[in-house]
Amino acid sequence: MLKEIKFHPYKLQVVQQLNNRDKEARVAFCTAMSGMLWENPDILNNLLMTNEAHFHLSGFVNKQNMRYWSPVNPKELHEMPLHSPEVTVWCGVGAFGIVGPYFFENDNEETVTVNSERYMTM
Repeated sequence: MLKEIKFHPYKLQVVQQLNNRDKEARVAFCTAMSGMLWENPDILNNLLMTNEAHFHLSGFVNKQNMRYWSPVNPKELHEMPLHSPEVTVWCGVGAFGIVGPYFFENDNEETVTVNSERYMTM
């Protein structure tokens, strides 16, 4: 029905600005990694790719799963609380399997901010 009245789903996007220095650093990393792979093809077996994600506990909807139907792109802004409670989850994936998930919490199972000390403890 929405398509019949010429509405289309638009996804809100948040992007990080990249400058020339960022692009140069990425090219330098790829060049260095390429050289290491030629010298030691087995290096991929020791590679661990990691990431963390924040899950809001306030009912905030993940923008990845949200669509806004409209006949024109509304360029809609969505406000959320400044300090919404959240939990941070870390996970790693490598040729040898999955590491994690690891939840950043204190001894009382309350969510905590990720800092260098907590990251190293993990």
